[in-house]
Parts: sequence; C-alpha cells; structure tokens
Amino acid sequence: MSPPKPFLSPSGELNTDQILDEALPLAKLIGAVVVAAFLPILALRLTEFVVDFSVLRFIFMLAAQFILAVGSGIVLLYIIIRANQLLDNIN
Repeated sequence: MSPPKPFLSPSGELNTDQILDEALPLAKLIGAVVVAAFLPILALRLTEFVVDFSVLRFIFMLAAQFILAVGSGIVLLYIIIRANQLLDNIN
C-alpha cells in the first residue's frame, strides 16, 4: 500500500485544515518580506520632499530590490525545508 499523501485525507479528499496550517505561516513570511521591502520605498517618499537627489533615489530603490531578492530566497528555502519535514513525517 502506498504511503499517505500530504494534504489529502484518508478518503482522498483535500485536508483543508492542514492546507491552512501550512499556508498561514507562509503568508506571514511573505507579508514580512513585503513590509521590509516597503520601508526603503517609504523612506524615499518621505525624503524626496526634503531633498531631490537622484543618487539617493537609486540607493533606496536598490535597497528595496535587494530586500525583495533576499526575501524571495528565504521564502523558497522555507518552502523546501518545510516540504522535507512533511516528507519525513510521512515516512
């Protein structure tokens, strides 16, 4: 007999409780990355009324892009690690 599959109940239906248990922490992590990436953009908007440096604008936008790139990597690593944990729990 094959091992049980994640996110499926023994009857073959989707286990929505387990799906929500896995989706909520992932959504919180993605939300944290978005908020962190929004901070340099917000700082740029606040400082552009005071000074108008194109170099400063470039630095803030580069920081936001860097945060999004690193955050995407962290989210992908979380997904891979969590999938390995689920696989270990099944076996």
